[in-house]
Amino acid sequence: MDNFTRNYSIVLGIIVVLLLGMWIKSIWQPRVWELNDLLASDTELANYPYQFRLRSLQNGMAILSTPRSFELPAIQFLPIIHPELANLAQDDPRMIEAQQELINHQKRAQVLMLGQEDIKKVDWELDVRWLADHGIQLPTR
Repeated sequence: MDNFTRNYSIVLGIIVVLLLGMWIKSIWQPRVWELNDLLASDTELANYPYQFRLRSLQNGMAILSTPRSFELPAIQFLPIIHPELANLAQDDPRMIEAQQELINHQKRAQVLMLGQEDIKKVDWELDVRWLADHGIQLPTR
């Protein structure tokens, strides 16, 4: 092997090792795993059909997953976890009750997160993957 090939191989190997190290560092989030365990162990949240998950934690801000947003009203999501709500009007008392139940569970997840010393704020991110897995396509912008 000539000098150029040897040096090229060494530099390429170092770059691969550095990139691998950066990738591992970016996915290594034990605090996020710990807080997801906290959410999963809460009996009130564990009994709800949708499992709220912590997506990321940075600088005191927790990003939690949610099945609803302004782009996707709860009326589209709720019949998935409560099939008996399919084809009900938005103002049906059962639909309103299910929406309130979702709100209560979101608040519970938020309270659990804000109860942690290192979390100052909670924000929500639409769980696009979960929705797609359950047949809901988001409207294109």
